[in-house]
Amino acid sequence: MEKLSFNEYQRQANELMSEEAQKEPLLNAALGLAGESGECADIIKKVKFQGHDLDQQHLKEELGDVLWYLAEACEGLDTTLEEVAQMNLDKLHKRFAGNKFDVEKSKNR
Repeated sequence: MEKLSFNEYQRQANELMSEEAQKEPLLNAALGLAGESGECADIIKKVKFQGHDLDQQHLKEELGDVLWYLAEACEGLDTTLEEVAQMNLDKLHKRFAGNKFDVEKSKNR
């Protein structure tokens, strides 16, 4: 299977966006992210507090939905997932110099 780049994913995801969502992509993305991340949290809550087994396939599907809405948000901002991902890594590398998480640096940023 060929690797899928962030930019290619975003291009394909954008083709699947509804006409209504294309009118207000940031609003649709924000609401979608809230809903889908809530579904991810609910899966973990059920494992932690309700005795469910972790359904990894279901969680992966919900994470895919989160990714789809992230791509939509990037489209609404006229940017790319790739750019946002790189900006995030640059920020984290700067915050955690040495490429390692540090509790004190996390608390005192």
